[in-house]
Amino acid sequence: PVRYIDRTTEDYLRQGYEKAYQWAHHTDAPFTRLTKPLSECKVGLIGTSEVAVHFDPDTEANPIVEEDFRGVYSIPADVDSSRLYSRTNSFDMNATHLDDVNSYYPIDRMREAVADGRIGSMPDRVYGCYNNYSQRKVLEQEAPKALEYCRQDRIEALIMVPV
Repeated sequence: PVRYIDRTTEDYLRQGYEKAYQWAHHTDAPFTRLTKPLSECKVGLIGTSEVAVHFDPDTEANPIVEEDFRGVYSIPADVDSSRLYSRTNSFDMNATHLDDVNSYYPIDRMREAVADGRIGSMPDRVYGCYNNYSQRKVLEQEAPKALEYCRQDRIEALIMVPV
């Protein structure tokens, strides 16, 4: 296993930051119990792996720089997973790899769950967001945008895959 929190803390201190990274902690997260079985719910997918579609200018051509930070975005849920990849270099290259898209963005596993009847359905699009270490931006910009997408798509449950 990768001890992500320990490694990130050590990396921040090694880079000269005066204090360790401040991890988000929310004791009052607004989670709600499902009112029906998951097999009857529309379930969405969002990940922070900066997933993109090969040869799709909306997700591939946009540079990942702070001035052009795009926050939350969507891609078609029916895209073939062989066309998906992660644009990020912000992972521990000594501990893992990005060869299997379903290890960091389990879209095929979601489709299997729909086919098996474990979840009711998926929306027409799935979501991604760029890695952002600003709690303020996440709380003020990204989380509301993700919630807006979920409401537009009538999502009843959401699988969140942090990387």
